[in-house]
Amino acid sequence: MSSAPPLAELTTLRVGGRPERLVTATTQRDLVDLARDVWASEEQWLVLGGGSNVLVGDDGFEGAVIRVATRGIEVLPVDEPGRARVRVQAGEPWDEFVAYSVQRGWSGLEALSGIPGLMGAAPVQNIGAYGQELSDHLVAIEFLDADDGEVRRMTAAELELGYRSSVLKSGLEGIVLSVELDLADTTAERAVLGESLGEPIAYAQLATALGVQLGDRVPIADVRRTVLELRAGKGMVLDPDDPDSVSAGSFFTNPVVTERVARTLPASAPRWYLAPEVADEIVPLGSVAAESPLDAFLAFQSSDEPAPQPVAPGEELVKLSAAWLIEQSGIRRGFALPGSRAAISSKHTLALVNRGGASAEEIAQLARFVQSRVNAEFGITIVPEPVFVGIEL
Repeated sequence: MSSAPPLAELTTLRVGGRPERLVTATTQRDLVDLARDVWASEEQWLVLGGGSNVLVGDDGFEGAVIRVATRGIEVLPVDEPGRARVRVQAGEPWDEFVAYSVQRGWSGLEALSGIPGLMGAAPVQNIGAYGQELSDHLVAIEFLDADDGEVRRMTAAELELGYRSSVLKSGLEGIVLSVELDLADTTAERAVLGESLGEPIAYAQLATALGVQLGDRVPIADVRRTVLELRAGKGMVLDPDDPDSVSAGSFFTNPVVTERVARTLPASAPRWYLAPEVADEIVPLGSVAAESPLDAFLAFQSSDEPAPQPVAPGEELVKLSAAWLIEQSGIRRGFALPGSRAAISSKHTLALVNRGGASAEEIAQLARFVQSRVNAEFGITIVPEPVFVGIEL
């Protein structure tokens, strides 16, 4: 029997059985060597960082889990005044680095405060929130390629970053070793104004919370504090005293559909118009008739889901609110299936939480039900954001 701890102890959802073995790397050299050894053994492998965006099955993992715990921040030389270039090891906690950058007067990541997980996972998902995305400031990564075991530098363009997507998420196998970022250095501005101003505010909810207009610039420390407050109000900041934070954060991505599909929704449905190149995220499905939530769930389970359809060239794309779709499909905050220990967060419908002792299958069953209700009500499939290991939706 494996002596490794259950992955429930290493994931924010607190579910997951034991892996066959667990190896931890605390330096980049160790990470490269351990990974090469695991790959040479030809056993199944899984990279684990902060465990904040993963749902691991109850049977654990038949193979080796490579846990990334590397640390280090290196400030790089720059030729352009007012810029800061930095290389960050994959095992650095994301929010700790954001706090570090704000303290240094570096602008560009302040709206991404409070996102759980480690630096190495950030480019995989192209994390984003409150009007900022990692892709806005990512220069390159150091990548250990599982195909040949070699370390190479991959530029942001090579990563093909999109809405919560990258080539790292869609099939390229390997391990992110470090992340190189380019940020605005507001040191000179702070010397004149007495404070470091961030990027123009690009998200309406954040602007309202700050009491400013879209496009205004405010101190980066104020942005960070306000974002943390907003996220905490939704249970999206890890907090041992908040049961709603026992989650994987936002469980579903916001669907991207054509304008034609968006027009079928009520006028009150939130929507954001996008450029055509992000068309590959979500596609509308034919509606599923159902007489009740349970009927919808069973119909969704037994139906064959249509294959994604390409978006016509030049057709305008619209991003919808997954939270709004979930709520309008009749699922409220705090909802749980009968007898289940998994539930919708009492603070935000996008988060699925472990109320205590939930199994991975209970989490997955709730996710399937949410998908089925949205599909039945609107003919749109919302796609999970976490990585699934040993379990399927």
